Amino acid sequence: MSTLAIFDMDETLIRCDSSTLWLHYLVEKGLAPATMLEVESNMMQAYHAGTLSMQTYMDYTLSPLAGKSVAEVDAWAEDYVARIVPHQVYAQGQAQVQWHKDQNHALLIISATAEFIVRKIAASFGVNDVIAIDLQTQDVLYTGATRGVLSFREGKVERLQHWLSVQGHTLAGSYGYSDSLNDLPLLEAVEKPHVVNPSAKLQAIVAQRQWPQLAWQ
Repeated sequence: MSTLAIFDMDETLIRCDSSTLWLHYLVEKGLAPATMLEVESNMMQAYHAGTLSMQTYMDYTLSPLAGKSVAEVDAWAEDYVARIVPHQVYAQGQAQVQWHKDQNHALLIISATAEFIVRKIAASFGVNDVIAIDLQTQDVLYTGATRGVLSFREGKVERLQHWLSVQGHTLAGSYGYSDSLNDLPLLEAVEKPHVVNPSAKLQAIVAQRQWPQLAWQ
């Protein structure tokens, strides 16, 4: 079985938070009220501090999708990713993904962003396997709710363990990449953790553990 390379997505492979830019996109298109932006910004401060309730965040930011068809949202996401995301890619991140491909490593992106966004961005990196936040649907319409375990903090590891059991992979020799304090459980789970542009708080932990630090621009 191939060695596994696991990448976080937002602010690791791309220099932005794709959920935040998605909300801006919805506001720009008149699909969400502009008042949501300030509330979401405050929530993101909590995210970077490691204190965010992801369930609260998702419930709030998914509300504009309630009652919208999966096909309609997919079309918006296709436009969003095509227009915005290519300008946010870290060249070093893209090169690191390619390096793992050249080693015939298996690639997986794990993100605490909605699956319909993650899958499209992952595809732009040539990565097919993703773990992301699943959304509830009813009669091909989004309900505005999430489904199952959220791929956030310890939830990323829980979802990863399930994925490993289904796919037949192991974490032997595995690589991991993330920028986030919230991904400590994931970085601790892999054999070769790497930290991308860490915050001061995460940098202190990384220095103590002597994990490699990557400065991507």
